[in-house]
Amino acid sequence: MSSIKRNFLFLLLLAISSQSCVRNPVTGKKQLSLMSEEQEIAIGLQSHPEVVSSMGLYKDAKLDTFITQKGRAMAAISHRPNLPYQFHIVDSPVVNAFAVPGGYVYFTRGILAHFNNTAEFAGVLGHEIGHITARHSARQQTSQILGQVGLLAGMVLSEQVRQMGEQASQAVQAMMLSYSREHETESDELGVSYSSKIGYNAKEMASFFNTLKRISDDAGHNIPTFQSTHPDPGDRFINVGKLAAEYQAKNPGTYATDRESYLKMIDGIIYGDDPKQGFIENQTFYHPDLKFQFPVPLAWQTQNSPASFQMAPKDGKSMMALTLGNGKTLEEAAQAKIKQYNLQVLQNKKTTINGIPALVFVATVPQQQQQQQPQQPGQQQPTIQLVSWFFEHNGLVLNLYGVASSSEFNNAAIVFQAVAAGFKPLTDNEKLNRKPERLVIKTVPRNATFKEIMKGFGMPDARLKELGIINQLNDNDIVKQGTLIKTIQR
Repeated sequence: MSSIKRNFLFLLLLAISSQSCVRNPVTGKKQLSLMSEEQEIAIGLQSHPEVVSSMGLYKDAKLDTFITQKGRAMAAISHRPNLPYQFHIVDSPVVNAFAVPGGYVYFTRGILAHFNNTAEFAGVLGHEIGHITARHSARQQTSQILGQVGLLAGMVLSEQVRQMGEQASQAVQAMMLSYSREHETESDELGVSYSSKIGYNAKEMASFFNTLKRISDDAGHNIPTFQSTHPDPGDRFINVGKLAAEYQAKNPGTYATDRESYLKMIDGIIYGDDPKQGFIENQTFYHPDLKFQFPVPLAWQTQNSPASFQMAPKDGKSMMALTLGNGKTLEEAAQAKIKQYNLQVLQNKKTTINGIPALVFVATVPQQQQQQQPQQPGQQQPTIQLVSWFFEHNGLVLNLYGVASSSEFNNAAIVFQAVAAGFKPLTDNEKLNRKPERLVIKTVPRNATFKEIMKGFGMPDARLKELGIINQLNDNDIVKQGTLIKTIQR
């Protein structure tokens, strides 16, 4: 290798390493960071509107007040109390919580419905604030950049590494997974510390990981610990339990659980999918708010959000999606999409489908717009084709489109056409007025098994497992008279 190349790599690494060396507020150790605190705050400000657009906010005044009060109390005793923290509930049934750099913390209504006391909530709140205070996003970004530079250096320095670039890249990615696992574990430790400092029993945080384990097992989504960016929930149940016990041994005191007050607060929270955002029944997608429906192909997987509805066959060779068109008229929305993606239109026409004015065009997607995929030498990037329908309905322009490679497009287009031909106004009052399911908190009338209690409340056998998960109980567990318990009702 020439001295010029060696000098170039040395200067490149020196330039990166000299950018910023800061003291981590959690560990107290100096570490390389390529993201300033101002940049973290800017990322939060930029990300928040995107989170709201894609997931929507769940409006509940008492829950908003609750998470803000607890969040501010915890932020005040954290390692970075001066960040402009914000706490929000997003309108999603998924059991999740996440944080964005700069102090933005989000809980889904799905995870709030699965907590059984305030202490569980506080533990997860501490975990998410821990990601922020420990600057995990900044550390991850720095690690990724240095990993890429290290790979570059290896490929320049070594002919063997250069010939094995793909394997080396996979090794760097595997290293990134270990960083993520380390961050999750560190945030668990902070979750125990922070929740304990504001007076809650962190052993309940450990119990919630048992709930996550049951959800994962029930869904069949077990991921071996060494392959996951997140430690296995079963492992975390054990580890967090140990951390909580150690903390309480060193800091004797009274640590609250607050079960009854928490359950009363989530009484009536929407559980599962909210029909007004769209729902699937008998292979049809219905949207009561926007008053339309269309068929869903058999065995296709779907994903629904406030911003879009997406569906695709399991082989992944095609996909369809529905979004709001970017324009006030059919022509305006179509031209906006063509311009945005620089589409090459092959044919287009105006038509009427089930009484709805529509415009349809077929186009190819330029290769520079396509997501680059690893290819074998001599392989060419496949051409992607798209057929897009714009419907003028209920005062809105809606865009339904299908995408497939040119080799698959003709077969896929048959399915696309069938879906578009079934797009029509929703007039069925039962669908239009469909109510969401909600958690209803009830008082156990007598000592009995969990299964007996649920059957006494009229809960169907098919949902006993699900009810057991959200209550953290099993069928034969004895529940005492007077205990508050979750049921699901429409």
